[in-house]
Amino acid sequence: MNPMHLERPMKMSASRLFTVLTALCFLTGPLPSFAAPPASGGTPAPSRLTASERDAALSSIKEELQRTYVFPEKRAALVERLERERKAGRYDVDSPAEFSERVTADLKDASKDRHLYLVNDAAQYAAAKAPKARETDTDAYWRQRALRDHHGLTELRVLPGNVRYLKLPAFHWVQDETGAAYDDALRFLKDGDAAIIDLRDNGGGSHAAVRYLVSHFLDGDVLLLTFQGGSKPPEQSRTLEHLPAGRLMGKPLYVLINSQVGSAGEDFAYDVQQFKLGELIGARTAGAANNNSLVPVAPCFVLSVSHGRPVHAVSQTNWEGVGVAPDVETPPEQALQVAQSRALKRLLATPGLSPDLRFEYTWAQTTVEAVLHPVSVSQQALKPLAGRFGPHEVSWKDGALWLRRGSRAPVRLTPLTTEGLFSVEGYEVLRARLTGKSLELLWSDDPAPAVFARG
Repeated sequence: MNPMHLERPMKMSASRLFTVLTALCFLTGPLPSFAAPPASGGTPAPSRLTASERDAALSSIKEELQRTYVFPEKRAALVERLERERKAGRYDVDSPAEFSERVTADLKDASKDRHLYLVNDAAQYAAAKAPKARETDTDAYWRQRALRDHHGLTELRVLPGNVRYLKLPAFHWVQDETGAAYDDALRFLKDGDAAIIDLRDNGGGSHAAVRYLVSHFLDGDVLLLTFQGGSKPPEQSRTLEHLPAGRLMGKPLYVLINSQVGSAGEDFAYDVQQFKLGELIGARTAGAANNNSLVPVAPCFVLSVSHGRPVHAVSQTNWEGVGVAPDVETPPEQALQVAQSRALKRLLATPGLSPDLRFEYTWAQTTVEAVLHPVSVSQQALKPLAGRFGPHEVSWKDGALWLRRGSRAPVRLTPLTTEGLFSVEGYEVLRARLTGKSLELLWSDDPAPAVFARG
């Protein structure tokens, strides 16, 4: 199968621009990552381009477009645009960075293709030129990035209520290595009561990684995508039949998305939506679907050129130009809390739920709702709650209530509800309820509160 990439979305610093260009990609081969270029051992970039180097680079780019660009009817127009701008002197600059930016801007404008661009990176160029033992091998440049980013699996957490969370900022894939990292991550998710996969800012990567991940939520040998490109025979991508971690089918799944999710990130989100595997929470994605190749262009460039397009098995189309719409639209910065809330509400609706699980889910739901909908309680209502309660004391100071348990240092109380329930600063497993007549201390592992009368 063949690669796919995405464009630079905005003007930014050189380091951030490199991050976006290498991240926003949808590859069926080796995957770029977000790390900076190697500090040593890399190929030094030329500080200046000669006229002959510019002309040679443009010739290579035009030849590649004529040979492989996914839409044959657009090839002549793209080549003509580059040639017109060359004759007009637009590319007569000696800065490799400026040259690549101008070429990219013209390719984007002429094609409206978010996977068509030129990267100025000598190390990436050298790696792309290096011979490989196997066609499927990831070159040293991208393999290093995949390993430093733990194959894109950067964070695993157990959220309250045993909702398992995975942060996935890129779909890296290194043949015979990445799968083992995914196996561990999927075993972690499998032990949860619900799963949240956070794709926010995931610019893309390898379809091989998407295929591996989504296979855990579907039966084996299910058609996912058919890659079509030019005169080449279509290539199918189907789910895997053997998965060391087993399948996660039937578990509540929530996927977080935003406008910076592109290409392979959209591929997974699109699968979740089209196969009805879970809910997408957040904002519409970027809208880049064409699959691409990374082609070295002397003396220091890499051309991302679209050579195919995916057709989804369910929709018989893809997300190019339109993105993937969320099932639940919400500000992306609140997407995690919204997903937690929806997961916990669904778990609370489970028939025959045990009292212990109901208490655990309700406890977690209260915390999430307080973050999503912070309560405001007036000082007039809070001040009378202060007092002595057995060995404990609640005092009013600095516009807040403070709890001193026995001889411990006082800690701040923050309202969770308007009915007198408070979180206790520094203690996620402890809450306090003040009724005016009593103090109740509630622990997350004990439904029965400890009650202390005022006096």
